Amino acid sequence: MDIVISVGGSVLVPELSAERVSRFARAVENIADSEERSVTVVAGGGKTARDYIGVARELGSNDAMCDYLGIDVTRINARLLIAALGGTAYPEPPTSYREAEDALADDKVPVMGGTAPGQTTDAVAAVFSEYTDADLLVYATSVDGVYTADPSDDADAEKLDRLTPDELVQIVMQTQMDAGTNSVVDALAAKIIERSGVRTVVLDGTEPEDIERAVLEGKHDGTEILPEDENVEQGALDEF
Repeated sequence: MDIVISVGGSVLVPELSAERVSRFARAVENIADSEERSVTVVAGGGKTARDYIGVARELGSNDAMCDYLGIDVTRINARLLIAALGGTAYPEPPTSYREAEDALADDKVPVMGGTAPGQTTDAVAAVFSEYTDADLLVYATSVDGVYTADPSDDADAEKLDRLTPDELVQIVMQTQMDAGTNSVVDALAAKIIERSGVRTVVLDGTEPEDIERAVLEGKHDGTEILPEDENVEQGALDEF
């Protein structure tokens, strides 16, 4: 079973803490140590990246320059997790999908950040899942699943336990059309999930043990994204 885990920067490092990063490393190691499972992690930039990008914009940087700045921050976060994983991890954040694939072939855990301007780490995780025909894509976010609208702005927003990739795209596009709102997965990632049909789970990853439980035990309170023709019981991730 090939697993890609996207960990938001605000989840991995809401503040700098060796203990917190070590907990994520233990969860990744426990998943990777399970029989016939390979794991790739994609680290986001979180608030730190947004802060740097905000200042860069004030200084006159264009979008591409800001994207590169954000990529640098994601790779710093990736390096923290690599340090915590030690010899389990590939020693550098892969800068391409091919490099990450080569790391998997060497029985290492690749920890990626961003790869190119115009592409968030949400999209990086989705593309790598498609590139490697992964069995499962997990988005560990600060939100407990996908909602019908942005719950921070809409009191009537409803959490969805399961939806199809097409429904995910519709929700994400509607959310991102509303100024000032945020979606739990960005539009490009949602389209790639729709295109590839990769089984996807969006969950609250604040506690790294919840990520481990979702993968190894099939237990989570998040949202599953499944193609319509897949008749798999919710939460049965361990049946792959």
